[in-house]
Amino acid sequence: MSKTRIKYVCSNCGYESLRWLGKCPECNSWNSFTEEIIETSKRKISTAKTKVTVTSINEIPATEEDRIKTNIPEFDRVLGGGLMPGSVILLGGDPGIGKSTLAMQAAANVNEKVLYVTGEESEKQIKLRSSRLHLKSENFFVFAETDLAHIIAAINNVEPAVVVIDSIQTMYRSELENSPGTITQIRECTSFLMDEAKKKHYSVIIIGHVTKEGMIAGPKILEHIVDTVIQFEGETNHSFRILRSLKNRFGSTNEIGIFEMREDGLREVKNPSELFLSERDRKIPGSVVTSTMEGTRPILIEVQALVTPSNFGYPQRVTTGFDQRRLSILLAVLEKRAKQRVLANNIFVNMAGGVRISEPAVDLAICISIASSLRDKAVNNQTVVIGEVGLGGEIRSVNNIEKRIQEAERLGFSNVVIPAKNKKNLKNNEKIKIFSVENLLDTVSLLLKPSV
Repeated sequence: MSKTRIKYVCSNCGYESLRWLGKCPECNSWNSFTEEIIETSKRKISTAKTKVTVTSINEIPATEEDRIKTNIPEFDRVLGGGLMPGSVILLGGDPGIGKSTLAMQAAANVNEKVLYVTGEESEKQIKLRSSRLHLKSENFFVFAETDLAHIIAAINNVEPAVVVIDSIQTMYRSELENSPGTITQIRECTSFLMDEAKKKHYSVIIIGHVTKEGMIAGPKILEHIVDTVIQFEGETNHSFRILRSLKNRFGSTNEIGIFEMREDGLREVKNPSELFLSERDRKIPGSVVTSTMEGTRPILIEVQALVTPSNFGYPQRVTTGFDQRRLSILLAVLEKRAKQRVLANNIFVNMAGGVRISEPAVDLAICISIASSLRDKAVNNQTVVIGEVGLGGEIRSVNNIEKRIQEAERLGFSNVVIPAKNKKNLKNNEKIKIFSVENLLDTVSLLLKPSV
């Protein structure tokens, strides 16, 4: 006879307590404890000997060709080349960002059997959505259910290569007394799906909601259970979406996929550099083009800065797509090393297109765009600025400089400014003029002259 009791679990880190706490002693988050019903029963530990079989790694047949292609190159790029059989992928994102649309388009493009399990929509609603997206596939099966036992039975019946769960917060195991969406149900349903996927070698795409802080709803251990965690990002006032890998056991976490949301679904952006530069005003002060690496792909983006006098005692520092703390460091370097009086002004920095950049190779472009706006003098529109800025005002080298220069050359730019240390190993290039710089002061003097 099983007994039930109540415990409180932190939804952020999984810390357990017998009473409710306002602040988690493990991760220091506030109001994160939720009530959970757990069953306790006495279990006898079996001491019988069990025969096990151990396999040599050389005898296990597995190649990269075993991956299941979704035939969406941007999606396959983020996954590391496609869906790995037996893997579980967690797809998170804000409400209305396009998670279900992306999963449905990817599933419909797979050349093998796919089972789409929905707990939020009816089968007719899924049909209407597929018609709007112009999806046609003979191997696409839909099942509207939330009971995990029935879902497993449907999987065993269809024997698909890919299973989509939309969403994990609606699924439940009937043997547990907890409500769907609670920490226990999410954890147990995901663990069970993981075990079944590993045993029968089919891929599972789990769609998960996010909290108001942008974290995937459910226990933090959920991200440790699954093989891959990908985040679908985008601004509500932009049509562009970025698919980013946060964890990937079968590929790189540095790759991103870029999509554009249209009336008939998501469309890949195969040339993101041209997209981010398409609306650039080429003669405005404070606008500088730079290059950032997203995985193995160079992308040219426009950095915009606006410097205005401050009428209050504390100047404003507002950034979009860039770390505000990093901006404070760059402003201090500009003031101290490059003799640009910027600390008393309001500074606004924007990465055009809604993209988020954390790479230090854009430091120099941000500094130049701020100096350009401060002096009200535009930088040559045919120049790409690349480099990391140190606290001493020195320009540090960056990686993959040849790929960045090739991308600038392909898009028709005639000048590129790079760190001096990067130029030592470069081959002569007659199609694009390369300027090497060593410190921030000389770079400001170089770029804010009419000659460059």
